[in-house]
Amino acid sequence: MSERPGTIASRRVYSGRVLDLDLDTVRYPNGGSGELEMIRHPGAAAVVPVVRGGADPEVLLIRQYRYAADGFIWEIPAGRLDRGEAPEACARRELLEEAGVHAGRFEKLTTIYTTPGFTDERIHLYAAFDLTQGEHRREPDEFLEVAQLPLSRILGLIRTGEVVDGKSIVALLFFARFGLGL
Repeated sequence: MSERPGTIASRRVYSGRVLDLDLDTVRYPNGGSGELEMIRHPGAAAVVPVVRGGADPEVLLIRQYRYAADGFIWEIPAGRLDRGEAPEACARRELLEEAGVHAGRFEKLTTIYTTPGFTDERIHLYAAFDLTQGEHRREPDEFLEVAQLPLSRILGLIRTGEVVDGKSIVALLFFARFGLGL
């Protein structure tokens, strides 16, 4: 009979502003063991801002410069959880910071692991409704523009590969399929 899978030992290799890197010695389900590099992340929240409901809802998307993507990409507002911050509070904060709007109502869509092969990062996905104008509070390294688009057009941008951000694709398709809050 094999031992229970899990961490045998963990050593912090790097600690940064956004993430930490650990080298873990783990027990595998078959009883063997090995070393895995694990990126530790506090988690994040992302939100589909719904401006108008109906047969073809209008949604806010942001077009943001991402160094890792070597240019601008379409995304929904999102950000990293602060220590002790609840996911919905993070979603509310990021909605105001990036899109410049407040929401009267939030609905949880789902929670996803971004890349479970090497990170424990989970993103909590929401839809936001009853939007009112606020003032954005972008961070100094955020370069973005906000666009209001019909969901049908956004789905077309996903299909043609113009929307490539994973969290945004999952949240938008989840929202389109299940139509929460409409």
